Amino acid sequence: MSLNRQQALHDLLDRVPKHRERPSNKISEYFGENVFNLHVMRSYLPDEAYEGIVEAMEKGTPISRKVADQTASAMKEWAISRGATHYTHWFQPLTGSTAEKHDSFIAPTADGRAIEKFDGSLLVQQEPDASSFPSGGIRNTFEARGYTLWDPTSPAFVWGETLCIPTIFISYTGHALDNKMPLLKALSAVDAAATSVCQYFDRNITKVNATLGWEQEYFLVDKALYAARPDLSMTGRALFGAAPAKGQQLDDHYFGAIPERVSAFMKDFEMEAHKLGIPVTTRHNEVAPNQFELAPVFEEANLANDHNLMLMELLEKVARRHDFRILLHEKPFAGVNGSGKHNNWSLGTNTGVNLLKPGNNPKTNLRFLTFFVNTLAALHRHADVVRACIASVGNDHRLGANEAPPAIMSAFIGSQLSTLLDDLEASIKAGKLTPADKTALKLEIGRIPEVLRDNTDRNRTSPFAFTGNKFELRAVGSTANCAVPMTVLNTIMAEQLNRFKAAVDARIDKGDKKDDAILKELQALIKESKAIRFEGNGYGDEWVKEAKKRGLSNFKDTPSALAVWDRKEVAELFASLNVLTPEELHARAEVEFEKYVMKRQIEARVIGDIATSIVTPAAVAYQNMLIENISGMNEIFGKDAAALTTSQKELLTQVSEALMRMNKASASLREERGKINKVEDMAKRAVKYADVVVPLMEEVAEQCARLEQLVDNEIWPLPKFSEMLFTR
Repeated sequence: MSLNRQQALHDLLDRVPKHRERPSNKISEYFGENVFNLHVMRSYLPDEAYEGIVEAMEKGTPISRKVADQTASAMKEWAISRGATHYTHWFQPLTGSTAEKHDSFIAPTADGRAIEKFDGSLLVQQEPDASSFPSGGIRNTFEARGYTLWDPTSPAFVWGETLCIPTIFISYTGHALDNKMPLLKALSAVDAAATSVCQYFDRNITKVNATLGWEQEYFLVDKALYAARPDLSMTGRALFGAAPAKGQQLDDHYFGAIPERVSAFMKDFEMEAHKLGIPVTTRHNEVAPNQFELAPVFEEANLANDHNLMLMELLEKVARRHDFRILLHEKPFAGVNGSGKHNNWSLGTNTGVNLLKPGNNPKTNLRFLTFFVNTLAALHRHADVVRACIASVGNDHRLGANEAPPAIMSAFIGSQLSTLLDDLEASIKAGKLTPADKTALKLEIGRIPEVLRDNTDRNRTSPFAFTGNKFELRAVGSTANCAVPMTVLNTIMAEQLNRFKAAVDARIDKGDKKDDAILKELQALIKESKAIRFEGNGYGDEWVKEAKKRGLSNFKDTPSALAVWDRKEVAELFASLNVLTPEELHARAEVEFEKYVMKRQIEARVIGDIATSIVTPAAVAYQNMLIENISGMNEIFGKDAAALTTSQKELLTQVSEALMRMNKASASLREERGKINKVEDMAKRAVKYADVVVPLMEEVAEQCARLEQLVDNEIWPLPKFSEMLFTR
């Protein structure tokens, strides 16, 4: 056994759970203690400043310089009381992660001393430059200035010794360079559109917030085993490996007892999350060995997204304390379930109503039906955009495999609810509705809560499923920034609601009564969007054929999905709602294509290096052992050795063939990569990587896995799946 692998496995024996003492057994006593929330503001701010901040959070009104100065002063004093020595504008560049530049509170004085200083100008705006972040061509090297601007809708928090202030990140020309600014604009767009439609039903509704409840899946691997696998440390996934005899076939890990060492990690992590105001409530074992899931209570989408980004960093930080490493990759181990980040999305009003939850009378159910059907219509109209927003290298390995939904976008609403929509479509006549028609419709609409109570099943193969009071976008990858799919989902919903409102108003102008106009427009939408509804097995080949008949797209890899961003109608969609300009949208497409190429390039280089410098020497060493054995047998047994060494010769042949195929594929991989890297157009280069490089990588991986099964276990240098997945 190689020294690295042997030492890694030996180190596992010394691992013991590391418990950290909780500040209290009652989470409520320390929840949010590191957050500058409204409760803290109430204590630190004068009434004028507090009311100014609340108004800015709720209505988006500008914050005066006086209020900014008062808030900055209070924020500084509170942060210092929590142990902070520095502050940072915390933002979300187009890398998909977060970024920060720390500055000290101190300012030198004339007498050689220093004071703590932090005023409104430092709170509201910073110029971090940050010119090396991807911009898709929006910023030239000689125009590299970038600014971070305070987002008061997401509270500041103390992380370690740093006050973190959530911000947006824009260029000198005002273009969005981050994922938060488009999200905020999309949330504003859906607020305006949904509120306008709500006026048909309740004049008291003056604001609509998109809500998000994410579910984060992840793997845990011991740090020593992680360090002994270069592919894990450099790409986040095992680029090859033989499937162990026991994987997830028995479903014995799913919802099983949480191992003590893992439980200690989870308790520590949850304590840190609760201090940061992240309302984590759920934890459990997932289907794959060493895979786990956690989920919080739903929150307003912008805050929920910030919390998820904080959580991903927190997972890694706390895992290291417990001698674990976190794998957030969508498919870190082939052959077992990958990891997703289900985005549970809904719309809530300032009156406390969930617009995607049925009420207790026909009027509230008509409101529910309006938003429910419009959601389906939005998905149908913009299914390709939804597919594009969840495309990534990691998700290419996950979509359609094991538990993950397919790459074809469809919605699952349950057979009974689907039947109800069909009945409603058929029952609404083209002319004016008679009293009998209206009575029948009211009875039908009144059945909705009853139908939903009975329709409790879930379709795990659906990428977009209705689950009683929300839609669950299951296709989002575990490494994703939720801001991207949430920007898309809220944008397409805003556009669809605006269409709906215009169509209903036009019917009313022609003489239809309000309810008649709404029902007739819903009938049209039910009919138009019928193709997007699918209740069956999304994994089956039959669905691929059926989806094609319905006119639904099937983008099987990221480069083909990303091409959607360059469509004229997609640019018009985002520009019409002031979410993204055509230049910003094009820039994001460029960034995503480049990101795909760079990640595939890294994977290709890593697997090539492993094949050449790690696997080949191990295979050659085993060949030499077999050759020495066969030679020794020949010396001792002479002519009788031919029969006695048949097994050794067959094994030597298998090892030699696998080694030859691996090195041949590896050489082709290097050669093709060199050719493709000369292609200047990044989109075309991405397509070449998908079509040419990925198959060659898979061939190298297949032969590496074959050699892992053949070579003496004592010689094999890398931790195996059976060791990484079944050790605590």
